[in-house]
Amino acid sequence: MFTCDICGQSGLSEPDMRTHIVIVHEENEYSCPICKLSGISYDELMFHIETSHSEVKPVEDRRANCSIDKEKDPDSSLQNSRLTQLKHKKAPEQKEFEVDRMEEPKPKELQMSCSASPSNCERPFRQNLNTKNESGRLIQSEAYNGHFSGTVWRRPAQKLSDKNHKGSEDNGLCGSSVQFDAPECSFCGLMGSSGEDLNEHVQTKHAEALETPQKGCGKQRLYSCPMCKLVFANCQILQEHVELHLAESKAEEFALADRQFAQRLQEEEERQQRSFETKREREEFQKLQRQYGLDNRGGYKQQTMHNMERAVARGQMNPAEYHRRRAEVMETLAVGEDDGRTRTSGLMRTLNEYYQKNGTEIRHVFLCAETDHYHASVGDKGWGCGYRNFQMLLSSLTKMEQYKCDLHDIVIPCIPKVQSMIEEAWKDGFDPQGAAHFKNKVRGTRAWIGATEIYSLLTFLRIKCQIVDFHRPTGPSDTHPRLFEWLRQYYSSGRDAGLRLQPRVIWTNKPPIYLQHQGHSRTIVGIEERNNGTLCLLIFDPGNQEMQKLLRHDMSGVNLKMIRRFIGSMKHKQYQIVAVNGFLSVEEKNVRKHASAVLTAEKVP
Repeated sequence: MFTCDICGQSGLSEPDMRTHIVIVHEENEYSCPICKLSGISYDELMFHIETSHSEVKPVEDRRANCSIDKEKDPDSSLQNSRLTQLKHKKAPEQKEFEVDRMEEPKPKELQMSCSASPSNCERPFRQNLNTKNESGRLIQSEAYNGHFSGTVWRRPAQKLSDKNHKGSEDNGLCGSSVQFDAPECSFCGLMGSSGEDLNEHVQTKHAEALETPQKGCGKQRLYSCPMCKLVFANCQILQEHVELHLAESKAEEFALADRQFAQRLQEEEERQQRSFETKREREEFQKLQRQYGLDNRGGYKQQTMHNMERAVARGQMNPAEYHRRRAEVMETLAVGEDDGRTRTSGLMRTLNEYYQKNGTEIRHVFLCAETDHYHASVGDKGWGCGYRNFQMLLSSLTKMEQYKCDLHDIVIPCIPKVQSMIEEAWKDGFDPQGAAHFKNKVRGTRAWIGATEIYSLLTFLRIKCQIVDFHRPTGPSDTHPRLFEWLRQYYSSGRDAGLRLQPRVIWTNKPPIYLQHQGHSRTIVGIEERNNGTLCLLIFDPGNQEMQKLLRHDMSGVNLKMIRRFIGSMKHKQYQIVAVNGFLSVEEKNVRKHASAVLTAEKVP
């Protein structure tokens, strides 16, 4: 590291030192590197050195080293006059100095062609030299090619001898006479008595260093990679190495960009998939809400009024009929009793009479107790099947002596009343899970009910019943033969099994059975056992509004098709039934109420 002798700035490298001198301390005029003379042109400086300091290098050596020339100054008259004055001046006393060597290539601007006069050819190669005068000012000067290989920096040195060189006065141009110490070798530090002795010493002792400056210094310049700090001796190899770094960096950037792009695509796809799934789930949930009547569209009353208004608008009902029917509906809702407009009575008696006279292909037929049929109306169409089946079941129980007294002559309730009874059962503690599912409210809604709600309501009324779950098919083609066998066993149980000859028509005193499957519910009122061993269920469907045809005197087997269901037509995945088999005491009711916290069913198989 170098220190500027002018301003004292330290810690400068060789390139930084050059830049610092050129930018901060560059001067436009030349100065003598030996004495204090400054502010002169190049030709004047050369003449001054040749006349006043000829001991630095012989003229013959300068001519031998001359290979270029400098263009003649256009103001030649001024130069000649000044040179004439310089010839008669005395050289100032030399000041003691010592030189430090720093390598620097020869500037191209100092190379000149030899073309003018022989005196110009005597000028040697020039290199910039910077020296310090007495006032501490840096003086830019030149060194001869062959004497020093590179830029030298002179600093004041201690006097090594008493021998001084005296020069003549410069008539005001050079100032007063000064003394200089003997020059010092920049390679080994040896001091000579004159520049001629120093030149001879350098030529003999350091000739190899002059030819190869790097070997003279004993150092080889190394280049460090700015990315991985790997050191190279060749600048071109370093450049190729750095280019490999850059190519690898670009490849990594491209790979990173590709990964980020792929990640963004995956995140966008996942976001769209989640959005699609959320939308689909919401639509399915809304569909289920509409299907099960939980979409807050109103209940039995609202649907009845809306359908009657549509009938009036279509001309299917006149306004007078509309107002009459509206008054009846309001009265029914106030009383809580079904108006009987959808009821069909006497069907079981009619079926008994038919099988007594017809049906030679049937070995046995089992019929339940007297049961009325209730079909859907304009107020519950599409969702009221569960309530209508409960009305059918309750109509049979109210006609049976063993249940009639305990039911306290209960009347068949309308659908809103049935909903209120279910809510009362929930408030009493039955089926808390079902209550939470419906948020403890079914009245005023179109909520669908199933086997669990029927079971809770019957138990709340102290009617003993059970749920049997046929949770999977037990026959070929997804049929349920076990369901048919269980129903035949249910209706045939309790009779004298030892009798070989049973009547063909058996009208039992057992209530009908509630049958539930996905999306619909019906009521089983009997079962046929044919001569070939097949079984056929007799079912009342709330969706059938043509049950009046079975009351005709000319009823035939064709009419029975609407209530007959063979094993091949019952292919739902799962069936649940609610069978009534007695009456409960208060203690048994409380036990079943606590057990209904987790409702369990008898599974078959």
